[in-house]
Amino acid sequence: MTGGHVVIIGATGRNFAAGMSGGEAYIYDPDGVFPGRCNKEMVDLEKIVSEVDEDLVRRLLTNHVQYTHSTVAQNILDHWTANKPKFVKVMPKDYKRILAAIETARRTGVPEDQAIMDAAHG
Repeated sequence: MTGGHVVIIGATGRNFAAGMSGGEAYIYDPDGVFPGRCNKEMVDLEKIVSEVDEDLVRRLLTNHVQYTHSTVAQNILDHWTANKPKFVKVMPKDYKRILAAIETARRTGVPEDQAIMDAAHG
């Protein structure tokens, strides 16, 4: 994965995220087994803590229900408060650093291209 966003509500294989350089993956992990299936060399595993992440996951699940009539996705949404903590956010370390640099550049007036280059080589 090199960009975009994905929500996975089924089982993953082993070595998930090997080579993941961009984008964000949100894995529904009701049994807590995902960290053992993930290649954590290039990524960090996080919880959904921001409203932006929460809104994104809920929107993607809602779209999935709309297009596929998924009962699994609907059940997750129907019990969101209980299910939200069961999601693992997979975030590439380098991508996270670049996003932080862009945000800092926007706040401070530094050209974004320069901030990205500094973060990529820093």
